[in-house]
Amino acid sequence: MSTETLLNLSSNSLFIAFILLLIAILPIGLAVKSKRKMFGKVGLLLTYSAFTLQLVYFILRWIAVDHAPVSNMYEFMTFFGIMLTGSYLIIHLLYKQIVVGLFTIPVSLIILGYGSVFTKEVSPLVPSLQSHWLTIHVMTVAFSSAILSISFATGIIYLLRTLDVTKKSISTFALEFVMYCLIVVIGFIGVSTYFNLTSDTVKVHFENSQGKEETADYTMMPLIVNDAALTTDGEQIGVLQITNKVDAKKLNSIVWAFLVGTILYVVLTLIARRPLIVLLKPLTNRVQPALMDEITYRAVVIGFPLFALGGLLFAMIWAQIAWSRYWGWDPKEVWALITFLFYAAFLHFRLSKGWEGEKTAWLAIIGFGIIVFNQVFVNLVIAGLHSYA
Repeated sequence: MSTETLLNLSSNSLFIAFILLLIAILPIGLAVKSKRKMFGKVGLLLTYSAFTLQLVYFILRWIAVDHAPVSNMYEFMTFFGIMLTGSYLIIHLLYKQIVVGLFTIPVSLIILGYGSVFTKEVSPLVPSLQSHWLTIHVMTVAFSSAILSISFATGIIYLLRTLDVTKKSISTFALEFVMYCLIVVIGFIGVSTYFNLTSDTVKVHFENSQGKEETADYTMMPLIVNDAALTTDGEQIGVLQITNKVDAKKLNSIVWAFLVGTILYVVLTLIARRPLIVLLKPLTNRVQPALMDEITYRAVVIGFPLFALGGLLFAMIWAQIAWSRYWGWDPKEVWALITFLFYAAFLHFRLSKGWEGEKTAWLAIIGFGIIVFNQVFVNLVIAGLHSYA
């Protein structure tokens, strides 16, 4: 079977899995609101089927590219989303809480959708990635991050169940802001997909901060460009010109994400005529807060040592092999250390200071934010040895 055929089968498997997960939200939602077990069984069947197809995608792509498919943003974010689905199924086997899937599966879909924004093309590995440690390090990080992300979902469930979301407070504002951030990511996925399908890439020429000629390929309509930027035809472009010390292309993507995400959020709240957390709260009426708090804690207990292995120990071994040093204060290394220290503090406060319930839920949400910042923002925006990812 040719490489192209394997890649096509792989992509089709992932697409069908995405659709199945999208459909699974409906019966799982009905299972949360109804006492009929049939809805939960249908939702779980769809989720297991989707996870199986996701594994088919992963195996076929591995065969096609002849290495673990976790070497770029598309492959890593896709594997991250797959592991989040798998982590939910593990948690369900342990605790039988279908409601966790209602909040985990949408996050998994958002991660998969975000990954689809990046190029799916297969390219040769750079020398530093040509190692078995690519498989060991990156896959362990993705799996541990997925398990830790379960605590984010259960933390939100706990807060929705215990907070009086009809009253204005710092907690309700912060929780609604979390919902807004998720909508912004959905907005970014939507606008990126729209421009990829309907518009051609725009080449913008400008002088970088070193005074050298540089070209940026804009896939989204250029709203923000660097000073004196011109198109290939010599025409001025963009609505706002900024200093050449800032990456205008990346800032342009961020602006589009917040612009479309904010519009989408406003439309949703206007249709619902209430904040999103008020809309979601009834889905948690049958939840046992103490059990959600327990799952949040257990997810961190499982995910933390795995992240320590994959994100620090295995990473340092690979760094020594690839770059002849265990540690170099690269931005990715620094944020991996910050993530490790945060979850170490999480467990310390939980075990020594008795931080349970709402405090644990907020720590889990902040931890997820750090994971997303580390896996997305650091890779894309902050220059470093991991920028190729």
